[in-house]
Amino acid sequence: MNRKRNQPAGGYASFFMWVSISTLIIVLDQLTKWAIVKWVPYLDRVPVNSFINITHQRNTGAAFSFLADAGGWQRWFFIVLAFAVSIMIVVWLWRLRNERQLVLAAGLALVLGGALGNVIDRVRLGYVVDFFQVYLGSWPFPSFNVADAGISVGAAFLIVDALFISGREPETPPKKKKRK
Repeated sequence: MNRKRNQPAGGYASFFMWVSISTLIIVLDQLTKWAIVKWVPYLDRVPVNSFINITHQRNTGAAFSFLADAGGWQRWFFIVLAFAVSIMIVVWLWRLRNERQLVLAAGLALVLGGALGNVIDRVRLGYVVDFFQVYLGSWPFPSFNVADAGISVGAAFLIVDALFISGREPETPPKKKKRK
């Protein structure tokens, strides 16, 4: 098989690894949501410690319940949006398969897994099951799930990559002037 010069080996393996990480997020997300629906009654809270509860909530909106009371159209909007973003991320990961952009690819893989984990709920149930409830002092942070955590950590990776890694040229020593 002929490979372009300077092209790292293992492009397919790299792509498969990132898609596997996305799949792991989806599986963990769906398993934990299944357990919550099965064993925690709707709106009940199970204290883990003084600032974390396991709860069973339904989110018909987006992050932080944005548009939760919009009348139902948002379900289909978020499904279409998640599929469109997921397709773009898969294409991006495919294009990155021969690059060594680990932080960028990891961020994309986590966002992909989280987006698809939540879209499965929206298609199947019409809402997203949330169950982690964290208190910051006496203020309850909006409840979230494994998919949301994947999206948040992935977004943080993407920000770190954009600010500190991608687009930076490696430093090269200054060229010596030729003497005549």
